[in-house]
Amino acid sequence: MASTDTLDPTPFTDSPFDEALSQRYLVYALSTITARSLPDVRDGLKPVHRRLLWAMRLLRLDPASAYKKCARVVGDTIGKYHPHGDQSVYDAMVRLAQTFSLRYPLVDGQGNFGNVDGDNAAAYRYTEARLTATAVELMAGLDEGTVGFKPTYNGEEEEPEVFPGLFPNLLANGASGIAVGMATSIPPHNAAELIDAAVHLIDNPQAPTVDLLQYVQGPDFPTGGIVADGPAAIREAYETGRGAFRTRARFAEPEKLSGGTWHLVITEIPYGVPKAKLIEQIAGLITEKKLPILADVRDESDEAIRIVIEPRSRTVDVGTLQDSLYRLTDLEIRVSLNLNVLDATRTPRVMSLAEALSAYVAHQIEVLVNRSKHRLARIENRLELLDGFLIAYLNLDRVIEIIRTEDEPKPVMMAEFGLTDTQVEAILNMRLRSLRRLEEMEIKKERANLDEERKGLAALIESPARQRTRLKKDLAKLRERYAPETAIGARRTTVAEAGPAREIPLEAMIEREPITVILSRRGWIRAMSGHRDLAAADTLKFKEGDGPLFAFHAQTTDRLLLAAANGRVFTLAADKLPGGRGFGEPVRLMVDLEGEGAPTALLPVPRSVGDAQVLVASSDGRGFLAKLGDVAAETRKGKQVMNLRPGAEMRIFRPVPAGSDYVAVVGDNRKMVVFPVGELPEMARGSGVQLQRYRDGGLSDAMAIRFEAGISWAMGGETGRTRTEADLNPWRTARGAGGRMAPLGFPRDNRFTPSSSGETTESKN
Repeated sequence: MASTDTLDPTPFTDSPFDEALSQRYLVYALSTITARSLPDVRDGLKPVHRRLLWAMRLLRLDPASAYKKCARVVGDTIGKYHPHGDQSVYDAMVRLAQTFSLRYPLVDGQGNFGNVDGDNAAAYRYTEARLTATAVELMAGLDEGTVGFKPTYNGEEEEPEVFPGLFPNLLANGASGIAVGMATSIPPHNAAELIDAAVHLIDNPQAPTVDLLQYVQGPDFPTGGIVADGPAAIREAYETGRGAFRTRARFAEPEKLSGGTWHLVITEIPYGVPKAKLIEQIAGLITEKKLPILADVRDESDEAIRIVIEPRSRTVDVGTLQDSLYRLTDLEIRVSLNLNVLDATRTPRVMSLAEALSAYVAHQIEVLVNRSKHRLARIENRLELLDGFLIAYLNLDRVIEIIRTEDEPKPVMMAEFGLTDTQVEAILNMRLRSLRRLEEMEIKKERANLDEERKGLAALIESPARQRTRLKKDLAKLRERYAPETAIGARRTTVAEAGPAREIPLEAMIEREPITVILSRRGWIRAMSGHRDLAAADTLKFKEGDGPLFAFHAQTTDRLLLAAANGRVFTLAADKLPGGRGFGEPVRLMVDLEGEGAPTALLPVPRSVGDAQVLVASSDGRGFLAKLGDVAAETRKGKQVMNLRPGAEMRIFRPVPAGSDYVAVVGDNRKMVVFPVGELPEMARGSGVQLQRYRDGGLSDAMAIRFEAGISWAMGGETGRTRTEADLNPWRTARGAGGRMAPLGFPRDNRFTPSSSGETTESKN
């Protein structure tokens, strides 16, 4: 083993850690930005895409050739040009072949390259590929000196720095990527519209973005759909290079079925959203009952998208169902625009639409000039040879003699005829069959044509006006292949301004039907269809030892407020109550009703409560008014409405009838007070104020009344008679008084209404 003393010491450099780290991180960041994540504004490609297409070109995978295994392409790419992981390179190749990812695919794939459902492609050993005509157009001119070449990573090969093709790939196919500290997101556009805008820029180099929007309507996604933004939002996005486009799925006209029923059909989905994910989201709305007007969803797609949406009933409004799906699923998304690209100097910057197209036009002018110079040089070389051939024909006998007699004919011919070394070599390599008379005439004709072409190219190189005219002609030819009348060029995405999806109230999604709600003493709740007779024996059936606590009529669109003795209020959706078969389900399965929180009240509340109020009171005689909208809570834990003192419980939770001007309170001691309702504060939560003073016992009942109408109560028995105390002046006093004994005949249970045991009410919603 060699001694370490003979080795050169490793050079070390002392530097602060933060400085060394920042320098190395900056190198990494720049490498990620310029060599991996951001596309070039000139050809719209990242290095991995450019190297893939270059490798396929060298493999002669043109559109007319046979397919070759993708493994061969990936192997050549990572072995010669792009030393990165094979899976990442293959993933990039797959995207170039997906018709639902690229508006104009650059790779023609054969085999499983994934699908719009979001399934992955097969492994590269199973798939085959070749170039598309669009990719050939993007690379056209690589052999004509149009762009520069650079050595590959190992110096064994060369690769183009950028593609020279006329196809506007950056905006036509878009791009996306995340670098270090920056990202890019460019949606695809229609090629014919981009060409029209580029032609306008050639004639008007300083044209603003707003002028170009006369030609570029907006994104044109391969999956179609609808861009629902207005002109102002679209203009702002293209002028700044940053923004987003609100993109929607496309619904066909509702398909009519027998019996007046119908269903909706989705024919196009938003760009970049897997179809399987959409169907999963819609199915989730059904299983979780978040969209009650939706009954079913089916995927009947083949090559074309067909997602069938079935409403709950034929009376469902089409617009309501569509807006609900837009709001609750990815049938409406925002496709971002972040036109962050590398400019001609490899500097990342965010461009407007006008800047990006101007850079594309400038690149094409440069390509045109380089191609012309390259062609001009080749013409000059050819003319040199043709001039030498003509001299040889004019002195054919002498040329033959020199060749036959001289050991070194080249210097003799150069000296005698004034030929160059290149010309003499061409003459000496000429075949004997070319010495016919006709060949001389063809050479003269070819020379004349080349001389004329040379003059045209020289004029083109010197004249910017000629360059612009030539570029417009070339773009016109390209537009013919991508015209809106062609299958590949027809616009797929409609740009139609539409307002945001409406927020549909839940009652609009629920079919309004009458129900009878029953809550037992043991806490079992159920909803029977229709408004049943509350006195009928078959309506109020209970388990042995159980009985009715609350029973009333309501609608499926109502919300039910369940007030508990511990001061909490819970909200139940009437349409989600268990059915009337059997004895229902425990209400504790629906809300977190604690052990000490026995139900105090259960009442129906319409979805739109307006300024409706409820009277809240505790057993120790304190209370307040609360808005119904403030006490409702759509969570299992409910909402703490009343703060109770030790030993007290919430005893009253009762709606305040419209027109009520007084509050009547009666205690366990049968004393009653009546005071103006204005003396009660309105609160969202609290302990309230004293309603009535007690020496012993507490509050028994309270309700809001109209003073002029007096107080009525049931006499009891089977007669159904009531008694009314019209003159309440003897009990009218200030809030917090002790009161006086209730009127003669007042119920023995000291309640204005029948006791909660078997209480029945009727909803007037």
